Amino acid sequence: MLGWFKKKSFLSTEDNKRIVEAIKSCEQLTSGEIRIYIESKNPLVNTIERASEIFIKMNMQQTKQRNAVLLYIAVKDREVALFGDEGIHQGVGTEFWNHQVSQMIGHFKQNNLTDGILKCIAEVGNALIEKFPYDSSEDKNELPDDIIFGK
Repeated sequence: MLGWFKKKSFLSTEDNKRIVEAIKSCEQLTSGEIRIYIESKNPLVNTIERASEIFIKMNMQQTKQRNAVLLYIAVKDREVALFGDEGIHQGVGTEFWNHQVSQMIGHFKQNNLTDGILKCIAEVGNALIEKFPYDSSEDKNELPDDIIFGK
């Protein structure tokens, strides 16, 4: 059906590096946190429930301002979800998340996985910067920036 994921190793080393650098760059301007979790298949029926489960397992709800965002991708199931903690969700609302997911799917359908992820990081990052600007007196990187690859 959709051919956005053709290879088992769908992110090159360079793409992985570009994505991590985009997260780091964005987080230098906000107290917010962005994490990416990619796995082969979603073991649950509902994509957002899986994203929520991972969000909690990674203790993302423990950021000081409740402003962490998880980008979840299940490769073989062709599923994508964004899950934002209550602080950022109250600031941007459901329509924002739905729009970002729609944009990512558009990129993925054109086999532009990395571009879709980078665009999403930029858009989510802009929202975090607007709602939670960086404050050098108290902000710190609360979560790692690396991409997590599940099973």
